[in-house]
Amino acid sequence: MKKSKSVSKRIRVTKTGKVIRRPMGLGHSRSNKSSTQMGRKKLNRTLAVSPF
Repeated sequence: MKKSKSVSKRIRVTKTGKVIRRPMGLGHSRSNKSSTQMGRKKLNRTLAVSPF
């Protein structure tokens, strides 16, 4: 079965098995976003932890 290329570009698996994604809204148009909003978006989000 093929991997989904769109998903593989958006998420990654760390060495410990966590699935990490980047928050949305960081590509462009940052000038109309508040600094608190941008500060919250700096952190990567954990989707799942692998049981292995």
